[in-house]
Amino acid sequence: MIVTPKILLRIALIVLLAVLLQLSFFSKVHLLGVVPTILPAVVIVLGLLGGSMAGAVAGFSVGLLVDCLLVAPLGASSLVLLTTGYLAGIYRERYDLTTSLVPPLMCLGLTLFAEAAFAAVQLMLGVDAPVSALVLRDMAVKSIYAFFLGVPVFLAVRRALRPALVDEQRPRRRIQPRMLGA
Repeated sequence: MIVTPKILLRIALIVLLAVLLQLSFFSKVHLLGVVPTILPAVVIVLGLLGGSMAGAVAGFSVGLLVDCLLVAPLGASSLVLLTTGYLAGIYRERYDLTTSLVPPLMCLGLTLFAEAAFAAVQLMLGVDAPVSALVLRDMAVKSIYAFFLGVPVFLAVRRALRPALVDEQRPRRRIQPRMLGA
């Protein structure tokens, strides 16, 4: 990804919109008793499109913004989302996005990783929370939601960042052969 000031502004708007959507809309939606999270999916997609540095910076920014807005312990979400974006970016740098199933599967797996890592960080910080088997069910359901959110998030972010993507193949105009003597 080629990051210019305009592309940086687009990325900042994507991050801000994702955080606002998570805090205002998705936090009010309860499906099967679980609140879907869009933030790991956005960070994963930015990592898949931009590489490890873009994913890590986006993850740190999203996490810090969420921690500041929720008055949570600073750095917990930043650490987890930074690692999640970095891992997605490493995948992008080492392998190609050969099939359309890569983004949703990455969202599924790395959201499960992010949820487990966030729970571990919360336990290390001494945040008192009840631990039960329902936590594992919630993590699995959030990962399944991330699988289904992965495709629309990937398509929307790729469309917004299309001018900056190096690997994006633009459709080429087919040149009509000229008729000789016409």
